[in-house]
Amino acid sequence: MSGFHRRIFALALVAGSASAAGADERRQTTVDLAAEIAAGRTTAEQAVGAALQRIEKAAPLNAVARLDAARALAAAKAVDKARAEGKPLGALAGIPFVVKDNIQIAGLPAAAGTPALAGVISTANAPVVDRLVAAGAIPVATTNMHELAFGISGYNPTYQTGPQVGVRAAYDPTRMAGGSSSGTGALVGAGAVSAGLGTDTGGSVRLPAAINGVAGLRPTLLRYAQDGVVPISHTRDTVGPIAASVADLELIDRVVTGAPAIGKAELKGVRLGVDAAMTAGLDAETDAVFKAALGRLEAAGVELVRVDLKDLAPLNQAVSFPVALYEAHDDLVAYLARYAPGVTVASVAAAIKSPDVKGTYDGLVIPRKLPGPNGLVDAKPIYEAAIATGRPALIAYYAKAFADKRLDALIFPTVPKVALTAGPETSALDVFLTFIRNTDPGSNAGLPGLTLPIGLTASSRMPVGLELDGPAGSDRRLLALGQAIEAIFGTLAPPK
Repeated sequence: MSGFHRRIFALALVAGSASAAGADERRQTTVDLAAEIAAGRTTAEQAVGAALQRIEKAAPLNAVARLDAARALAAAKAVDKARAEGKPLGALAGIPFVVKDNIQIAGLPAAAGTPALAGVISTANAPVVDRLVAAGAIPVATTNMHELAFGISGYNPTYQTGPQVGVRAAYDPTRMAGGSSSGTGALVGAGAVSAGLGTDTGGSVRLPAAINGVAGLRPTLLRYAQDGVVPISHTRDTVGPIAASVADLELIDRVVTGAPAIGKAELKGVRLGVDAAMTAGLDAETDAVFKAALGRLEAAGVELVRVDLKDLAPLNQAVSFPVALYEAHDDLVAYLARYAPGVTVASVAAAIKSPDVKGTYDGLVIPRKLPGPNGLVDAKPIYEAAIATGRPALIAYYAKAFADKRLDALIFPTVPKVALTAGPETSALDVFLTFIRNTDPGSNAGLPGLTLPIGLTASSRMPVGLELDGPAGSDRRLLALGQAIEAIFGTLAPPK
C-alpha cells in the first residue's frame, strides 16, 4: 500500500463516522415505490396524493413553479384502473415525478424561471417527458430554477412559495439549494418525490443533487433528446434525472434510452483516477467526508490512481464561457421561433428579474461579447476557435487520460464546499466559478457524470456528493459502478 493510499485509509478510520452519518434506508426510492404499486400494496392514487401533500409541506423551500394536481390524480386513477383490469403496466407506472421549469409539459408553460415565457403554454411534452409518461410515470409539478438556467444558486425572485427568496436546501433551508435545477434537487432531497428531471449545462443536475443529498446523472451529450427544452447551448446542454438512489437513475435511464437492465458492478480492480486539482481547496468538512469515502472504496477493492490533469483548467477555459455565452443567443432565437412566435430574445432579456442573469444577457449575450483582458471583445472569433480547436483538444485530453491510466472513471467531490447561506451574493461570479470547478470540464467535453451522496458533514450536517466522470458513452458502466458504491454508503435519510 503506497503512502498516498495509507493516508487515505487512515483518514477513513478517523472520519468514517462523518461519512456514514445519515446513511439510512428509510428514503423512499423510485424502484421500491414502483414495486409497491405493481404488487398492489399501494395505489398510484395514494402515491400521487402523498407526494402532493409532501410538496405542500415543502413550500418554504420555494421549489415549485406550478402544481398539476388535478391531472396528476386523474392519471394516477387511470394507472390503478389499468392494474385492476389486468393490463400490463410500464416500469414507472404510478410514479410521481417533477420537471424543471425549462422542460415542456403539454398544457403548462416551460417558463425557464423567467417572466417573458410564463404565458407560453406548451402544446406537447418534451421527448424525455414523453418516455417517462409512456412508462406510466406521472408529472405532478414543474420546479423552480435559476433564471434561464444561468446560475448555480437558485436565487430567483420569479417564483416564491415560502417566506424568503430563492430555492432552499432540503437539509438546511437557510442555505442555497444549488442549481440551476434547484427545485428538482430540493424536492427529491426533501423526500417529497423520489425522482425528477433537470437540465445540465455545466453542473446543473449534479450540483443540486449533491447539495440536497441525492443522486444525479448528466448523460453523455445527445444521449437524451433535447427537443422541447429552453436552451443555453446545444454543445453543452442535456436533460438529466435526479433521484433518490443510483438504482433509480439506472431505471430512469433505461426507460429513456431503451437500454437493458444492469445491476451493480464488482468494485475489486476498478480503477478510479484522483486528480490533485479537483481534490484541492475543499472546505475542511467536505475534505474529511471525501477522504473517508476514498478509504472505504479502497477497502472495497477499488484502485485509486493518481492523475495529474494540469492542463485541464486552461483547456476548459478556452471552451466554457465562449461556447455557452455565444450559443445562448442563437439557440434561444431558434427555440422561440419554433415554440414561442412573437417572443424575442430582446423581450426575454428585458423582463429578466435576477440581477446576475440580467447583467449577463444585457452585457454579453445580447451584444455578442465576451470579457477580454482589456474590456469586452467580439465573441464570434473566440467561439469559432473554441468549436474548431478548443473543444476537440479538451475531448482528446480526457480520452488520453482515461486510456493512459486505464481508468474506469475520474472520482472527485461534486461540490468543493458546503452550500452557502442563501442570498443574492450566492449568484456572484466567484461563487459560480467555485461551485462549477469540478463539474464544468466534463460537461464541455460531453462526458457523462454521476453524483451520489457519501455522507453528511460533521458540523453543518450537510450532504457531500461524490462524482464519477467516465468516457463518452460509458453511462451504463457509471451507473453500475454507482450502484456498487451506493451499496457501501447507502442513501441518506430525508431531512426531518
